[in-house]
Amino acid sequence: MDEDVVLAALGGAGLFIVILMIWVIVLSVKLSRIARAQRRMIGETGVPQLEDVLARVHADVSNVERKQAEQDAKLAAQGKRLAALKGRVGVHRFNAFADQGGEISFSVAIVNEEQDGVVLTGIHSREQTFLYAKPLNRGESSFQLTPEEKTAINLATQKE
Repeated sequence: MDEDVVLAALGGAGLFIVILMIWVIVLSVKLSRIARAQRRMIGETGVPQLEDVLARVHADVSNVERKQAEQDAKLAAQGKRLAALKGRVGVHRFNAFADQGGEISFSVAIVNEEQDGVVLTGIHSREQTFLYAKPLNRGESSFQLTPEEKTAINLATQKE
């Protein structure tokens, strides 16, 4: 009976060794995959330690974030500049004199989003023509605006 126990113990130990060998092979394959992945990641950087690679990547990301913040600030400044430059035009034609037919007089307002700009008014009669230019600051002028000029300003500010 001692022989049967010894054979069973040897058989069990042999089976355990086979299972351990399979486990070692599986772990070796997984370890070689991880090693290959690490070589790919570290090999292109020229830095031997993974921690150094991560520190370098972190520094690069910080640099990109800083540049992105600078670009956002520049974009905002350009947006403000564009809003100040973009002209909106409103034209209002009117009849300045009751004895003349047709609406041959006009007011033209050229303004930006802050309503800064100029309003031009041309008044035509049979004998002569008058042309007036008035600067605008936030939709107001240091010169008195006529109702026709205010209409032209309103038309210009309503455009998108």
